[in-house]
Amino acid sequence: MTTECGRSFEELVAVMSRLRGKNGCPWDREQTMETLRTYIVEEAYELVDAISRGETTDIVEEAGDLLLQVVFLSRIAEDEGRFSMNDVVLGLTEKLVRRHPHVFADGEADTSDQVLRKWEEIKSVEKEKKRKDTSLLAGVPEGLPPLAKAARIQSKAAHVGFDWEKGNLGPLYDKVDEEIEEIRNAVESGSADRIEDEVGDLLFAAVNLSRHLDINPDSALGRSNRKFTDRFRIVEAMVRETGRPWSSFSLDMLDAFWKEAKKAPMAGN
Repeated sequence: MTTECGRSFEELVAVMSRLRGKNGCPWDREQTMETLRTYIVEEAYELVDAISRGETTDIVEEAGDLLLQVVFLSRIAEDEGRFSMNDVVLGLTEKLVRRHPHVFADGEADTSDQVLRKWEEIKSVEKEKKRKDTSLLAGVPEGLPPLAKAARIQSKAAHVGFDWEKGNLGPLYDKVDEEIEEIRNAVESGSADRIEDEVGDLLFAAVNLSRHLDINPDSALGRSNRKFTDRFRIVEAMVRETGRPWSSFSLDMLDAFWKEAKKAPMAGN
């Protein structure tokens, strides 16, 4: 299995080398690390979407597309004399071994929390040796979407114990209620900046609550987006069937359509 995978990977690297070669594809030859950034993000989201849908064939395809971006990026770097695909693979392998001493050395870790905490400790030491920013939060990518970034920030802080007690949701419910009240106060103040701050704090608190409930906030919001979209499409169909314009319907009438849409099996409850 390992040998078969190795041959397949070597063939992939060879294909990319040919595409970037002298008689290769004009488009592939024109790409740079900067131009690949958009594709890398898009492919990552498409893989996440495939996983959410549970479509095995699509997961395989999208995982391949994301892998392609890594191979593509490495080929560009090799053309520029910066690093190679081999450097990427060796670096990753060494990191995995180094950060799992409980598997490859004499370290101990009996729970996932212990593993994550040890991972962050080792990572911090590595950064200090490289004279990089040693903050636990330094590794959170600036380009992450805000919702995912909030979850990542909170998770990293939790790895060193800076978190609410696990299993005790009371303080988290209180925090959400507190932030809602602060939004009310901000609205009364009329300050747009303050309102924005407090809405942000509410979203941050909601992400924290979802993390303690072992719910991925991106997945949860994505599910709500799909549910709303399904129901709204049903409402649109109801409006079309009447032959009347949207402006002729009151909010109460549209809300009645919405309640009907909620009963549709495809939309959920």
